[in-house]
Amino acid sequence: MPDLPRLLAIIGSGETAPTMAKVHRAVFERLGPPPVQAVLLDTPYGFQENADDISARAVEYFRESVGRPVLVATFRSAAESSLVHDTAVARLRVASYVFSGPGSPTYALRQWSGTGVPRVLADKLANGGAIVFASAASLTLGAVTAPIYEAYKAGLDAHWLPGLDLLAAAGLPVALIPHFDNAEGGTHDTRFCYLGERRLAALEKELPEGVFVLGVDGHTALILDLGAGTASTMGIGGVTVRARGRSEVFAAGTTLPIDELRAAAARLAAGGGGGGADRQHGASGVAAATVVEVVQPGPGASAASPFMAEIERLEATFDAALVARTVSQAVAAVLDLDRTIVEWSRDTAESEEIDRARAAFRSMIVRLGDLAVTGMRDPRDAVAPFVEALLEVRLAARKARDFAGSDRVRDRLIAAGIEVRDTPEGSKWVVREAAAPE
Repeated sequence: MPDLPRLLAIIGSGETAPTMAKVHRAVFERLGPPPVQAVLLDTPYGFQENADDISARAVEYFRESVGRPVLVATFRSAAESSLVHDTAVARLRVASYVFSGPGSPTYALRQWSGTGVPRVLADKLANGGAIVFASAASLTLGAVTAPIYEAYKAGLDAHWLPGLDLLAAAGLPVALIPHFDNAEGGTHDTRFCYLGERRLAALEKELPEGVFVLGVDGHTALILDLGAGTASTMGIGGVTVRARGRSEVFAAGTTLPIDELRAAAARLAAGGGGGGADRQHGASGVAAATVVEVVQPGPGASAASPFMAEIERLEATFDAALVARTVSQAVAAVLDLDRTIVEWSRDTAESEEIDRARAAFRSMIVRLGDLAVTGMRDPRDAVAPFVEALLEVRLAARKARDFAGSDRVRDRLIAAGIEVRDTPEGSKWVVREAAAPE
């Protein structure tokens, strides 16, 4: 086997969404031409009753959206037989690409404790290969992790637990927090993977000496090349270094030395930037020392996901096509919506957005059905030759002072849904809207 790069890719969320397919493909390409042995480690969601379905959807996503086959390395519980454990570890060992994503970080850490899984992951970063951890799995990568969902859903006091500390291989003593820009709460603060500012500020005070927060936004990836010593950001958000309540943000498209992440943490810990200020770095690289205030989304903030933003765009396109009576554009919007739903249905994240998208799709179909009855063509275009001919007959009758004949023509037009208006410029007519059936 040729020497492989040592890559650690961290995805904030959307790991099996269309937005992150480019990230997966980029990592695969770094590992050489196909075939590249790749596995999905299913431990984080191993406790879920729909674990088989999550695995199947992830495998389909890699096959259809990324164009790569992925084998499941099943290790759902430490209570499994030694055969299950040894098989999973063997598959991890020979794989060049290891992916893990949704579920519970604390559950995964409990199952991996005392097994060969942490060791084989560390060996891969030391000797060559790629680890791509996202969402819940990425929370396990740091020196410490927090029981996110236990605190958010069950009211457990937030506290730090030992993590895998795989980021130590990059020289990064961190608490890794994905979903950093989360805004799902609507009326309450769910930033920082549902911790919110209050909990995160309290937890920061309890971090071990030298450990800082490294946050990755949703639909965003931080790719660390341990051999080259570089960090690159991809996606639609940013990567945040935070220490003592101060932050530096590295936008998507930025490439910088990994050492700069540590240096940013040191600056912030020393008081650089002032309380509550954020330093922003653009895609061209590390910014100058100018510090700018950044307004963070607080409670009540909301942001459409990339999926819902696309749904809303297609709905607007469909509406515009109906107004313009452009059948081909309306049909194209429906087909694009169907394709979008299929692509996003492979996302393993649990979400109500698919249901909302299907509702929009059904609404479009119903509206197209209504138009099949009434027709997309302007009704004036269909009846204009006949109405104009009858108006000429009516005008001739009026000129001959045959007012009874003129009125009969007008009455017949009205009965047919054509309203005639006599003006100084001549007779004008409009098609009246049909009354709704009772």
